[in-house]
Amino acid sequence: MPKVALYNVSGSQVGEVELADSVFGIQPNAHVLHSAVLLQQAAERRGTHKTKGRSEVRGGGRKPWKQKGTGRARQGSIRAPQWVGGGTVFGPTPRSYAFKLPRKVRRLAIKSALSSKVIGNEIVVLDQLTLAAPKTKEFAAILNNLKVARKALVVTANYEDNVALSARNIPGVKFVAAEGINVLDVLQHDQLIITKEAVEKVQEVLA
Repeated sequence: MPKVALYNVSGSQVGEVELADSVFGIQPNAHVLHSAVLLQQAAERRGTHKTKGRSEVRGGGRKPWKQKGTGRARQGSIRAPQWVGGGTVFGPTPRSYAFKLPRKVRRLAIKSALSSKVIGNEIVVLDQLTLAAPKTKEFAAILNNLKVARKALVVTANYEDNVALSARNIPGVKFVAAEGINVLDVLQHDQLIITKEAVEKVQEVLA
């Protein structure tokens, strides 16, 4: 089992934590990670793009000129695609980009993401993380104590209002509860700051 240091909010090491091999100690699967990232990004796309076809463009009800005898090419409507102001051929229409992945693949993806943080020494485990009141300055001091100078994902076992409110004004820092941890957030942030209780909760679900 991989072992990582356990810190308090002052930045002092207070022990060690053993992480489950089945969650934090696997060999990351790059293909599965890529698929999971595409899944999340596709689900976030709004898909509201729209162009008008020839049946939706205003005008063009009358035939521009008679079919024969003019010497010009035959035309049925001035709103046909070849006319300026005409409809668009095969243009985008509103659609959903979402797709599905098997449950086992999704679980393997989050395990791979978490394991990559352990391999890269980019995980910080805290004994606990609570704030008496929403204080951005106090939360920034905690990050400074932990020597977090880059983008960081902060994870606690349950949703902490004071922590969420304190973290939201710090650039590059995002807070989620353990149940909301996902592949895209883990990979987009340079460091993962997670409480010991949250580690146990994640392992209970994924192990």
